Amino acid sequence: MDGQTFMIASGYWQSPICTPMKYILVTGGVISGIGKGIIASSIGTILKSCGLRVTAIKIDPYINIDAGTFSPYEHGEVFVLNDGGEVDLDLGNYERFLDINLYKDNNITTGKIYQHVINKERRGDYLGKTVQVVPHITDAIQEWVMNQAKVSVDGNKEDPQICVIELGGTIGDIEGMAFVEAFRQFQFKAKRENFSNIHVSLVPQPSATGEQKTKPTQNSVRALRGLGLSPDLYIDSIDLEPVTKAEDPVKFHEAWQKLCLADGILVPGGFGIRGTLGKLQAISWARTKKIPFLGICLGMQLAVIEFARNCLNLKDANSTEFEPNTPVPLVIDMPEHSPGDLGGTMRLGLRRTVFTSENSILKKLYGDVPYIEERHRHRYEVNPNLINQFENKDLCFVGEDVDGKRMEIIELTGHPYFVGVQFHPEFSSRPMRPSPPYLGLLLAATGNLNAHLQQMSKLSYSDVCSDVSDDSFSEAKLAELEIN
Repeated sequence: MDGQTFMIASGYWQSPICTPMKYILVTGGVISGIGKGIIASSIGTILKSCGLRVTAIKIDPYINIDAGTFSPYEHGEVFVLNDGGEVDLDLGNYERFLDINLYKDNNITTGKIYQHVINKERRGDYLGKTVQVVPHITDAIQEWVMNQAKVSVDGNKEDPQICVIELGGTIGDIEGMAFVEAFRQFQFKAKRENFSNIHVSLVPQPSATGEQKTKPTQNSVRALRGLGLSPDLYIDSIDLEPVTKAEDPVKFHEAWQKLCLADGILVPGGFGIRGTLGKLQAISWARTKKIPFLGICLGMQLAVIEFARNCLNLKDANSTEFEPNTPVPLVIDMPEHSPGDLGGTMRLGLRRTVFTSENSILKKLYGDVPYIEERHRHRYEVNPNLINQFENKDLCFVGEDVDGKRMEIIELTGHPYFVGVQFHPEFSSRPMRPSPPYLGLLLAATGNLNAHLQQMSKLSYSDVCSDVSDDSFSEAKLAELEIN
């Protein structure tokens, strides 16, 4: 991938030969143990899958020199490295996810930094100077990170290109202040285009209210910014109910602002009418503004309803889930199930979807195969008796079940990526083998879809989406499933 461009967080980074090291700092807010290690490992794995050489550093702001004397009740089991280093268990995640071998110096602690600085002071390296947290401790942190980031960790003796750094603890802890200040300075030393900050925070849902509260995260980000670091990456799914509540203008405009800034829109599966009006508005925005869109299960059904209402002038088009007596039942209860019965009445498990168009984007993403097999979980489906009204329009049903009676995939002609699927591709997605519909959304949102499709044209389905053992079914079993 040398010489090509990839994107992380808010900006593009160039990766030609001999470019400066890229640093990604992962911080945490509100509470510790929120999953920074998994986030750091996952991001590193994604970058490595792009052909980049990745290393990782874990910073623990405790005064212990290493984790050798820790109780497993407080920090989990000690992880042992090849060089005998006893380190935090997060380094075990790094090694397993990234398939690399780290060293004890990839684990930085407050104790190690102070011991290093005190040893230098005793040798007279700071002779004549007053040794202080700033600049001596902060300089030592930065030097340690820069030196260790260059150490090869994958056995090929080549320098890493990206260093993922996890800062343990929580922003605002007094123990971590020296490290936060060090990275505040470091972002300018490394140059801002080579430094990115990802902030992982908690959005609690109190049982008393039953709704998520973002105020703790807001305070955490405010504290981080007050210390001189600004997160580049935000992970925000938007509460779509306020989109339709003009009586609350503040929430109304906040929700629309988030929607308008989105590079891609995902409307997932679900049940019930709650939030559907807002979802319909979000789908309309994605369709008319050509924002990459993916609708899953209910998201696909709503995309069909939105198109019917606004492009086919079927203003009464609706789902019997929301309006049982709708005059235009565009989405209906599956005929083999009795309306009103909930238990054991869903279409579940692996089902075959046959592509009906050679120009389908999803067909190409799946490897240009005649059919796919994905897991389902739904009780309602697009009414097959009404799809003929879409035939002369731009919304195409490009995937059906083997009998041609159930609509499985929709795509909008002339749109960068407007896709809806009746199945749930997330059930069979894997970290190193992402589901094609989700991958397509991300590729379209970053402007890389066409280049990926050109590469895909050279690969087969088995190369990209090889079966997992627990997903494998015999032809006889598949036939049985289709009958059911």
